[in-house]
Amino acid sequence: MCRNIKMLFNFDPPVTDEEIHAASLQFVRKVSGFNKPSKANETAFLTAIEEIAAISARLLASLETNAPPRSREEEAAKARTRNLERFGGSALPDPANGPASA
Repeated sequence: MCRNIKMLFNFDPPVTDEEIHAASLQFVRKVSGFNKPSKANETAFLTAIEEIAAISARLLASLETNAPPRSREEEAAKARTRNLERFGGSALPDPANGPASA
């Protein structure tokens, strides 16, 4: 799965329309191979983003779980830990604290 597409289900506070749109954009970019489409493909590209966003919103609204909602801060901390394990002790910026210093 594309690492830029984030899990959106079961968060407190719930996912926003902007987050759904961003995930849809990343999906369409991945599937199409275009970061920015040509003028000839722009309408199809934008239509796909909107359709996937609508489908994703319906899916998220229909899902049920007994698990407690996840915390965005805890999930971000887990992602930072995974990045450190994967890439080592390189000076990766912490979004909560600004850029890392050398």
